[in-house]
Amino acid sequence: MAQITAALVKQLREMTGAGMMECKKALVETDGNLDAAVDELRKRGLAAAAKKAGRATNEGRVNSVVEGAVGAVCQINCETDFVALTDKFQSYVEFFTNAVVENDPADVEALLASEYKGAKVQDELTEAIHVIGENMQIANFKRLTVEGTGALVPYIHMNGKIGVLVSFKFGDEATAADERFLAMGKDVAMQIAALNPVSIDSESVPAEIREHEMAIYVAQAAESGKPENIQQKIAEGRMHKFYKESCLLEQDFVKDSDLSVGAYVKKVAKDLGDEISVVDFARIALGD
Repeated sequence: MAQITAALVKQLREMTGAGMMECKKALVETDGNLDAAVDELRKRGLAAAAKKAGRATNEGRVNSVVEGAVGAVCQINCETDFVALTDKFQSYVEFFTNAVVENDPADVEALLASEYKGAKVQDELTEAIHVIGENMQIANFKRLTVEGTGALVPYIHMNGKIGVLVSFKFGDEATAADERFLAMGKDVAMQIAALNPVSIDSESVPAEIREHEMAIYVAQAAESGKPENIQQKIAEGRMHKFYKESCLLEQDFVKDSDLSVGAYVKKVAKDLGDEISVVDFARIALGD
């Protein structure tokens, strides 16, 4: 049995671009024969896939999947929009999104290390790169769950450039299947896709965003030269405007500017004889 040195593994890696562990495994299997190890990696598609790994992935698709009380939005990148439009690429996107739903990974690294439908996700990605012929990356994902009575509403905008998932809570299980709720859910998801709110309402704005915005408005007000009590009112007024523009339920509803999104949700809930609330949302846009 030939000795598999670190230098030999490094040499194979430089020849093929494949990962260190895969190179070592191939050398062990071929008793240290470099040429045979290269062939072994090529058979698995690893060498070809790794060679593509350095290429830019500026295109891709965002997908959204809901399975009962669990859903996910997942962004998969590739090199060209032409490939992103193919059924083959989109089938891989579907696979990876479902893997997020099933495995609840903490991050992309955990997702790649997990298994779905009997296959390791990393191996499936490598195979996808080999089959598609372009570099591919799992760029981002978000996973939401519904607790108690509620529903998840997915929405894909601009042919997969933006993906949204909205979590609703209500009292009556029948609401989930009502056409009026489904239409409202889609409207809210479209609102999120179009206006990209920072939070559901002013109370849920992250502290760092709130403090950053207020500091800017205070500095702007100070430039006015007006008394401090007036400066404070100016800053608070601008902060109120920020909430109205940036918080989902406080935004003007894009289909009817006479209503806020929150008022629209309440209107539909009243029509249904139920109480409906927006619990959470996830939005991923290609290029973010």
